Amino acid sequence: MTREQQIINSILKKALERGASVAGYVPAEILRNSPSAQAAGPQGFQTFSGTIVVLGLYHDPKKPEMDWWEEGRSTPGDRMLRRIIRELIVWLKEEFGIAAADIPYQVSDGGIYLKDAAVLAGLGYMGKNNLVITPGFGPKVRFRALWVDIDTEPPALQKQAPTLCGTCDRPCEAKCPQNAFSGGHYSRERCAARLDADRAERKQGGQHVPCRICELVCPAGTVP
Repeated sequence: MTREQQIINSILKKALERGASVAGYVPAEILRNSPSAQAAGPQGFQTFSGTIVVLGLYHDPKKPEMDWWEEGRSTPGDRMLRRIIRELIVWLKEEFGIAAADIPYQVSDGGIYLKDAAVLAGLGYMGKNNLVITPGFGPKVRFRALWVDIDTEPPALQKQAPTLCGTCDRPCEAKCPQNAFSGGHYSRERCAARLDADRAERKQGGQHVPCRICELVCPAGTVP
């Protein structure tokens, strides 16, 4: 095993010890032509050397406040992931002399396509609800990533079992208030209309409770 691979393995272990629910990695170059980049345009993060480490945090439906947006502060769940990333950045510099950086969440702010990165890192597969379905946690995981200045080979991904979506009666389609799955395909525009309404309500001072219906009705994932 190379030194670089040993360091990556140490990063993943450290991330889980510090509170991440899942962790994986993918060489940055692979994200250049990821499915979303091909469909929607280049990602904001344009460094294609080094490695992207993807961290995920389980969002328990019993704790919906983890997803509530606070103006100027993001969500509690996102802040937890950022704390882990900041600690990893300091640890990498002190322990190995390796530079690392927190990647912005939004593509428009210089971020990456996180769902693509999570799938390419072997953390799950894309479900028909347009969410990453992870083993154990289903779609109830939020992601964030950091860039690490070491080059690695792509991870040896395990062969995925048949996706649950192939046999599911897809309550995500039936219960979506925006009818975003009409015709059997996810409509980003219809879904975005609901998200835009949520943002407008937040700006007016109302409580921001994001729509999670397609996520919460998904039968995939049972936390031990």
